[in-house]
Amino acid sequence: MPEAAAESWKKLLQLIETKNPDGLKLFLDSIEASESTWAISHLSEDNQKELLSLVAPDYAAWIIELLDNQQAAELLEEMAPDQAAAIVEEMKSDDQADILCAIDSEESNAILDKLSNQNATDIRALMQYLPDSAGGLMNTEVLSFTDDKTIGNVYDEISQKGEVFSDFDIQYIYVVTKYEMLVGVLRLRDLLFRPRDTMIVDAMIPYPIHVQVDDNLKTLAGLFSDYDFLGVPVTDNRNRLVGILHRNSVHKASEQKEGQSFLRVMGIVGGEELRSMPVRTRSSRRLSWLSINIVLNLIAASVIAMYEETLTQVIALAFFLPIISDMSGCSGNQAVAVSMRELNKGILKPKEVFYTLMKEFPIGIMNGTVLGILIGCIAALWQWNLALGAVVGLALAANTVVSVCLGGSIPLILRALKLDPALVSSPVLTTVTDMCGFFFVLSFAAAAMDYII
Repeated sequence: MPEAAAESWKKLLQLIETKNPDGLKLFLDSIEASESTWAISHLSEDNQKELLSLVAPDYAAWIIELLDNQQAAELLEEMAPDQAAAIVEEMKSDDQADILCAIDSEESNAILDKLSNQNATDIRALMQYLPDSAGGLMNTEVLSFTDDKTIGNVYDEISQKGEVFSDFDIQYIYVVTKYEMLVGVLRLRDLLFRPRDTMIVDAMIPYPIHVQVDDNLKTLAGLFSDYDFLGVPVTDNRNRLVGILHRNSVHKASEQKEGQSFLRVMGIVGGEELRSMPVRTRSSRRLSWLSINIVLNLIAASVIAMYEETLTQVIALAFFLPIISDMSGCSGNQAVAVSMRELNKGILKPKEVFYTLMKEFPIGIMNGTVLGILIGCIAALWQWNLALGAVVGLALAANTVVSVCLGGSIPLILRALKLDPALVSSPVLTTVTDMCGFFFVLSFAAAAMDYII
């Protein structure tokens, strides 16, 4: 472990063991947030709970927000509901909903019951939205004023309620009707430099760009890509202002989704995995897919059993079998990656399998030819056997064409069948390309046996 981080961990542990809340706050404030995250994550679960109980609820909320949602949820689950509720009360609204959604329903309801009625109602409403929707990502702490106010009215109210509004991440002030319908946005510069008797409807930007609560992550990411906004207002289906969506929330959600997709591609089923989780949970998430892979690999290996006699006679083929299956798999996974990206961006539709095949086939021919010539020359020179080189080269060329075409089309077929392409594409492709690669090598070798031996 890094020396500086190790020292921070030791210091943090010492302050927890001596029950020094003031020292804990001073120490954590003195180091980088990333170093704090590392040190806290490497504490035992008991020490983490002790840390949260020693500091004030608002500071405990800051610590919770440093941790991964799953890790934070596990900590809050182990705490008494009233202690957990005091911490949740101090968190931002979107973080409150995210954390409580990750907790078992019984424990989350116990925590919600300890919150104020209004706060519990607001959080329950946020928990109803999909996590990757605008409603699931927005903050409800939004500064808005009705359209009958003047600049002076707004300025005075902000001054009088400064302590309340200090917890808001204020970038914009929104203008609504008495029915909470969004009609405009007021820039802070307009609030500061316009005459006090100016009506805010005369100073606002009318009908600002906004998103609806059900808009998905792809739509939201596209909006922030097109516009340089720090945040946008969120409205319900009646155009009532319900929250604000920040750019960094969308960016964080996009990164998290990419991370989850990567875990699924690598065969970790069931969502996030952290090494702080129980061993049984982590093991079951990995085994659920590894056990299926045993069956898939047995299918591929059965092809070798069919040509056992050929392999026995030309033992050199055993050297090239893994090379051909691996090279073909790499080519196919490149095609998988392109199809997945185009599907996620909306460039490609699941029904465009034929279009994809026509685009991938020439790539397979070109790359397969080049790779086949290379491996064929190596095989021929190694064994001084042109027939062996031809068999190996043709097998790799043919399998590259198959793998590229399959890699491009499998994600589309799986999406059309309502299956997760990120989870299934790579293992299916690997099994098929292995099976086809073994078949091509051994069947070509069996046909050319008189020339190889």
